Amino acid sequence: MLLSTALLLLPLTFACSERNDLYRALASGGASYPRYDTPREAVARAPAGSGVLILAGGYPERATAVDGALFEAAGRKKLRLYVEYPSALPGFETGAPRSTRWERAVVASGAFGPSLQKLRILAIHDCRFIPVRHAAADLVVARVAGFDTAVYGLPQKDVYPILFEHPRGNLLVATTKLSQFITGRYAPAEAWGPVWRRVLAWLAPGRPVPEIRWTPAVRPSFTRGQPLPSNAELEAMRRGIDWYFKARMFVHPSWKDAEEQAGKYPDRVGPKPEPGWPSGDGSLGVLEGFNSSIRWDGSQLVRWWLRNDCIGETAMALALASAVDRNAAHARVAANLTDFIYYNSVLASGSRADPKSASFGLVGWNTVPRYHQDMDGFGVYYGDDNARSMLGAMTAAAVLQSDRWDRPLLRCLLANLRTTGPLGFRGSRLDEAPLQKNGWRHYFTTPRTNYAPHYEAYSWAAFLWAYHKTGYPLFLERTRKAIRMTMQAYPREWKWTNGIQQERARMLLPLAWLVRLENTREHRAWLERMARDLLAAQDASGAIREELGAAGRGAYGPPESNEAYGSNEATLIQRNGDPLADLLYTTNFAFLGLHEAAAATGDRFYQDAADRLARFLTRIQARSETRPELDGAWFRAFEFHRWEYWASNADAGWGAWSVETGWTQSWITAILAMRRMKTSVWDLTAGSRIRRHLKELEPLMLR
Repeated sequence: MLLSTALLLLPLTFACSERNDLYRALASGGASYPRYDTPREAVARAPAGSGVLILAGGYPERATAVDGALFEAAGRKKLRLYVEYPSALPGFETGAPRSTRWERAVVASGAFGPSLQKLRILAIHDCRFIPVRHAAADLVVARVAGFDTAVYGLPQKDVYPILFEHPRGNLLVATTKLSQFITGRYAPAEAWGPVWRRVLAWLAPGRPVPEIRWTPAVRPSFTRGQPLPSNAELEAMRRGIDWYFKARMFVHPSWKDAEEQAGKYPDRVGPKPEPGWPSGDGSLGVLEGFNSSIRWDGSQLVRWWLRNDCIGETAMALALASAVDRNAAHARVAANLTDFIYYNSVLASGSRADPKSASFGLVGWNTVPRYHQDMDGFGVYYGDDNARSMLGAMTAAAVLQSDRWDRPLLRCLLANLRTTGPLGFRGSRLDEAPLQKNGWRHYFTTPRTNYAPHYEAYSWAAFLWAYHKTGYPLFLERTRKAIRMTMQAYPREWKWTNGIQQERARMLLPLAWLVRLENTREHRAWLERMARDLLAAQDASGAIREELGAAGRGAYGPPESNEAYGSNEATLIQRNGDPLADLLYTTNFAFLGLHEAAAATGDRFYQDAADRLARFLTRIQARSETRPELDGAWFRAFEFHRWEYWASNADAGWGAWSVETGWTQSWITAILAMRRMKTSVWDLTAGSRIRRHLKELEPLMLR
């Protein structure tokens, strides 16, 4: 890690490891600060009247051993002490260390000047702190809602000081380890300079404080205005594909014990695969990705789910990468993943393989039995997830020039069609028990509407593709009707999930493919309107700013109280105007939709927007030397004003720092690959021979 600073030597003595982040940052410019291994030695050797930093070497397992004799010795020498994570404090009762879950650090005073104003929010990930009671603090931890600012103020209870001046004087206390701000990936990075200027200025009053500069442990690959190399997109695609292997996302047979252990983790979120573990070849699936929780050491937990959508989308990405680089190993992984969905897992087996079953042809959400009460994960059917898995499978099949998934793919298309109502709406999800009770004809014949593109739009795209390949009229008739009704209802009747921008982004793909089938003035106008409304919030950097929709129409808006923070799925912003790009729900699907719209119309308007987005995504891809499992990834959240990974982390499942193998990583790498190949999903799959199976399956499934 490169660390540098334009240093002015301060009268400071350190008690810490030579690997401590703050010590390395201050010493990296060539200045030599005295450092000792123990607080007692540092206090004994420090010049009278100088500053001593006693930094937490045993964090988080062991509090820093300090006692009354040490504080008395420091007092006799008139030392100014900064102490982290102390085991004891004079005049205070200290408790056993506590851990945070949804709490964040909040500025509680004006000590940091205009750079960090009161109620500004910071993140000390997985913070362990010594609980003490003290009224006046500079930083506290508390459960607060907000993007940058605690919009509802501090709670009335459970607010704990993190940085404060001790009443005895000459003692500044941090009840946690602030000096691990680089390794622990404390955020936002630009906020920690003012924190340390405050601490250093307090330690050496009246002395000019050096500017501390450091390289974040995980950071964007390029700065906002940095020129991109000519091969930047290609390298971003390659690094994005390599990430799957470096992060050990492909399950290996030797992981059996680890997979069983994962069932004991809350929501199957647990420690990541170790670097020395062998990587699988796709035959046992791919993990869902990284959870948003960053641990105290800067690592992240993994979501140990095997999801149909993530597996299909990852197969597509690996297949396209194999075509770009002529990599046979990647092609094998893509084929194995697709086989896993349709032939080698529970996802398409059981009732889903029984022609007499109402769920025949559907593919389950995940492989976990009893993931919730008495419900099996493979008995849950999101139309959206089925659709994206199918989009992945059809693309992988085309690239790999294989027809061995054509029959189960068409079977899945027809299964989704027969659980779609006469108006073309399927609803957010179906479950095995009511589906078996009601029978598929109930869903096929019952009119309903659902103006929610997040759930409906990609099913429509898959149906339009199926019509083009089979000529089966219901695919087009019901889809055209639903799209017309949805566009007529826009925007006043639209439901939004985490924001209105993701709904617009999802609509681009079916609208682009409708233009492919019926290139009318009306259909082109629908596509253009949706794109222009989405792109009205595209920043000069290429980022697409997230937006909330109409009040009362959203499923997962921002938390409405401090107590609600982290209690449900949620948007990444607190209010419209927050400079945030969402790569899980909006930006990724906008990239696909704009790419396909450009290919469908030949219009530079769509191509230019996609080009801007490609440059943005290339720049913000994560780079890290110390966390190789994150190098090449794309996190969900990116704050494009301060140019770093930051947002409200209120989402209970997929927060700001999550990385999804499907959804995000797969679509970004896939589109970068298709841009390199100068093709699109529609054109690439034009030769599909899926129609061969219609004569057999249509009477079996729809009569």
